[in-house]
Amino acid sequence: MTMAVDQILAKLESLGVEEDRAGMARFGINVENAYGIRIPVLRKMAKEIGTNHELAQALWETEMHEARILASMIDDPKRVCEEQMEAWVRDFNSWDLCDQVCGNLFDKTESAFDKAVEWAGREEEYVKRAGFAIIAWAAFHVKTTPNSVFEGYFPIIVREATDERNFVKKAVNWALRNIGKRNLSLNAKAIEVAREIEQIEDKTAKWIAGDAIRELTSKKVQARLKKKVN
Repeated sequence: MTMAVDQILAKLESLGVEEDRAGMARFGINVENAYGIRIPVLRKMAKEIGTNHELAQALWETEMHEARILASMIDDPKRVCEEQMEAWVRDFNSWDLCDQVCGNLFDKTESAFDKAVEWAGREEEYVKRAGFAIIAWAAFHVKTTPNSVFEGYFPIIVREATDERNFVKKAVNWALRNIGKRNLSLNAKAIEVAREIEQIEDKTAKWIAGDAIRELTSKKVQARLKKKVN
């Protein structure tokens, strides 16, 4: 039997831990409507609830932080339309909500790649982050996408590498690193792109490039990628 929204909210409230809520705030998470619940706890709840598109919509409308993350875990990506994606992305008010929704749901939708390109060019901080978060998650999750799709993101990464806003620059860097950790071919190309970004006379661009080069050329990453080939 499916739990009602009010039952779920009551359970979420009972699971909240004030110490965890304070910890979220220290990591720059907006806790105005948060209970203080860790992601593994929400994942367990999502597994118990199962996929439920209608319930996901209702949970999102509550505006509660963890209820919205839970909504992204139980929604059906096949039933998520562009209108829903646009409505939800406008509600993003915290980097973790953005990243969870993009990684749990948006990167699995039919519109994922189109929205990534579109949002990466938008000005709103969390919308732009969402564009790059989709790219980063897709590079990690979606195994069958050809290299050419991810290569198509490189010009966008270069274009946005001077956005100094913290939640944007970290997402641009994250997208570049995840593409570069996908396989040896993309690794070489991502390093090349990072070196191109490094030449831009901008401190944000140099940080994005330097951090990406350090990881993508590291022995650990190179060994893992070579092992994937063999």
